[in-house]
Amino acid sequence: MDWFTAPAYWTSRLVFQRALAGLYLVAFLSAALQFRALIGERGMLPVPRFTARVPFRRAPSLFQLHYSDRFFALCAWAGCAVAAALAAGLDSRLPLWGGMLLWLLPWLLYLSIVNVGQTWYAFGWESLLLEVGFLAVFLGNDEVAPPVLVLFLLRWILFRVEFGAGLIKMRGDACWRKLTCLDYHHETQPMPGPLSWFFHHLPAPAHRVEVAANHVTQLVVPVLLFAPQPIATAAAALMIVTQLWLVLSGNFSWLNWITIVLAASVLALPSGAPPSVPATPLWYEVLVAAVAVLLVALSYRPVANMVSRSQIMNRSFDPLHLVNTYGAFGSVSRIRYEVVIEGTADDAPREDSDWREYEFRGKPGDPRRWPRQFAPYHLRLDWLMWFAALSPAYADTWFGALVERLLENDRDTLRLLRRSPFPPDEPPRFVRARLFRYRYTSWRELRETGACWERTYVRDYLPPTRLAGVTQRS
Repeated sequence: MDWFTAPAYWTSRLVFQRALAGLYLVAFLSAALQFRALIGERGMLPVPRFTARVPFRRAPSLFQLHYSDRFFALCAWAGCAVAAALAAGLDSRLPLWGGMLLWLLPWLLYLSIVNVGQTWYAFGWESLLLEVGFLAVFLGNDEVAPPVLVLFLLRWILFRVEFGAGLIKMRGDACWRKLTCLDYHHETQPMPGPLSWFFHHLPAPAHRVEVAANHVTQLVVPVLLFAPQPIATAAAALMIVTQLWLVLSGNFSWLNWITIVLAASVLALPSGAPPSVPATPLWYEVLVAAVAVLLVALSYRPVANMVSRSQIMNRSFDPLHLVNTYGAFGSVSRIRYEVVIEGTADDAPREDSDWREYEFRGKPGDPRRWPRQFAPYHLRLDWLMWFAALSPAYADTWFGALVERLLENDRDTLRLLRRSPFPPDEPPRFVRARLFRYRYTSWRELRETGACWERTYVRDYLPPTRLAGVTQRS
């Protein structure tokens, strides 16, 4: 069927597939390097404990059938290998059905991880990677031109990502409507990047322009994705520019990058298609059409959510994460709080004890340490520490376990940190946590002190705590 394929998007498909494979690689690498301390057998939220109470139908996963740290590591590193192979173009060297199976493998593996990841994987970009990754299975390889239905569904995801985020802002915090949210956001966002300090110190009129441009990009431009070319390309290009601005201004894991990848599938690039392409197999046409019908039908719930006055952000409506709802920063914090964790080797925890601070990789700690760029890599513990500072309720399920692992000098947990103040064979006797208010320094303060942050003690977050059953040294 001539209408079924769009050879003009041959190069766009290639760029999309290689870039998506790169994001899969980052996601699997993040899982492989962090899982033991987070969800491993001795992790803060162990997978076996989760699968014992949650049935397979609610969270389908390979790890419902069997779990061990060795098996999880095997799956995560296998995901890295498959993603690297896809990034290198192995799918194009296989027959059509083989390429589809190769794309299906990382989706199945990552679905298995997300569905047992609990709080550590409860982010919108996890579901977004799965939704986009599922569609990538049906995008084809060099044996067929890109199918129009799949290209349309990719635009539909991009529309929901941007338009949903725009609606949640307009319905949420009044500062979005007043164009003042970015007076605070660059300072209070979960994990600032190396340029966030400078973004915060832009003049107030520049912040107004930032917010206004965001509204246009998220509420007006998405509609143009379904316009004829070159209008759709112009709309996608504007989205890419906006997302790159967000990449520069903070660390948002791979959320911005996967949005850019989606936008790349819209671009009308030089075709690059071979002079002759084999006829599209009938079985492939039937399969793609069936998947399209299924996904359009499942889109009812995210559409109903978008038009609802009680719109919610980042929710999966099915256990396979086929169609989800997205959005970010419906409300913006005005004040930044940080939980600072300290330990002491003293026998009695006094205020004048030798308290030493644990340093995290990404979240603010030492006021003189400048933030680094980590995205698209996701530092899961650092992100959850931001939520913990907003309210202890966000950390009820895992913070106590984190403190316990620090008291044990647990090797896997310490690997999540930038630095532990205690030698491996000399764990602390007590650990405590305190809440501080952080604010960016001014230009003058930065020149005089070299510190990008200024922090003020607010209150105790967790009193000095030691392992149960441990007696004091005599």
